[in-house]
Amino acid sequence: MRKQPLFRLSIVQKMMLISLLASVFGFLLAAIVWLYAQGDFLVVGVVAAMLASSLMAWYLSRSFSQSLAALEVGLLNFKDNDFSVSLSAQGEGDFDNLAQLYNQAAAQLRSERQFIYQRELLLDKVIQNSPNVMLLLDTELRIVYANTAARQLLHQGQLVEGLSLKQLCASLAPNFAEFLLGDKEGLFSLGEAEPETWHISRGRFSLNNQEHNLILLKQLTRELNRQEVAVWKKVIRIISHELNNSVAPIASMVNSGRLLTQGIDKPQLKLIFDTIENRTSHLSEFICHYAHFAKLPLPQRRLVDWHSLTAQLGQHYGFSLKGDLPQTPSYLDTMQLEQVLINLLKNAHESGSAFDAVTLSITDMALPQSGVTVCVEDAGSGMSSEVLEQALLPFYSTKQSGTGLGLPLCREIVEAHGGRISLQNRQPQGLKVSLWLPNEDA
Repeated sequence: MRKQPLFRLSIVQKMMLISLLASVFGFLLAAIVWLYAQGDFLVVGVVAAMLASSLMAWYLSRSFSQSLAALEVGLLNFKDNDFSVSLSAQGEGDFDNLAQLYNQAAAQLRSERQFIYQRELLLDKVIQNSPNVMLLLDTELRIVYANTAARQLLHQGQLVEGLSLKQLCASLAPNFAEFLLGDKEGLFSLGEAEPETWHISRGRFSLNNQEHNLILLKQLTRELNRQEVAVWKKVIRIISHELNNSVAPIASMVNSGRLLTQGIDKPQLKLIFDTIENRTSHLSEFICHYAHFAKLPLPQRRLVDWHSLTAQLGQHYGFSLKGDLPQTPSYLDTMQLEQVLINLLKNAHESGSAFDAVTLSITDMALPQSGVTVCVEDAGSGMSSEVLEQALLPFYSTKQSGTGLGLPLCREIVEAHGGRISLQNRQPQGLKVSLWLPNEDA
């Protein structure tokens, strides 16, 4: 450990001492020259004394100047956002204190910059992985920042930074471009065959003393569908509960009535009991179907054997397989997926389509998201625009004996897998049902 000196001079005291010593040294030299030199030698001697005094002052203040220069270099590095330079102690008292304070400040700034950098990385990671679309614009409406969702939705995954908002909107649907270029906020719909509900919000803030505009787009279709299905499930549970409370006593009373009238030979009475029993049994099955929709279990993902699955489907309903089966492994709930496809194939055959016009295709998709697309197509009568809008709602059916749960159950299963389902009329006739299911590990 360095031994502390008994007396430590401050910077001001050192400067005064250096000036005093240099002055005394110069005065002594000048006095000697004055006493012993004459004529021209006197002038030369005085000049030499002044130079010697200056050299002595420079020599005595050399370490002081070096410390100041080191501190200046360090502060210039601070100005350039370089906090890596440290100053070493020179045994100069106050300068050592300054060096210590400088080093502490540099260490603190390095730590804070690293912390800010890590937080910026985390924030950028969150923004880039957000499903919400984000665009940051300057005062000239030029894009300075966009996340992955924005690039995928607006520019096919390509970079959009540097483009003006008007350039970006040139390749978009007119109504979509109108909302982006306008100043409105709120809900709007896109698409006709598969309408999607979006919410747009805007904001202004100052960044680096410059005004910026922020545009946020949020896809609400799935959330609205989820809330709608949740309401239907609640209604179904209430109705099922009330019906069960009525059906169970009726069935019990029918059995009791049969026992009490065993000795009575009345065909009409037997017919009454049989009719009541059949209707209560049918009502119980009806309740079970709706309860299954309301209590659909979560998917149990397993590796799908597409060859085996299509072979099993062919045992229920005939179809033509279009294209090759996927080579990329898919992890889905095979039982639930089979239930969906059986229902879609059943609907295709009941649509009035020719037997050989019902097709099934299963293809890999890499962009914009990895997954499989399953399509069931027929050449039947298709659907009207009104039916297309309501076909996925529970209880809605155009069939006399339909329960209105087939397609809603399909949508519930597909969305439970994180996928989506869409219906679209074909030209010149028929219907195409498309499923997109993401590839995820079990």
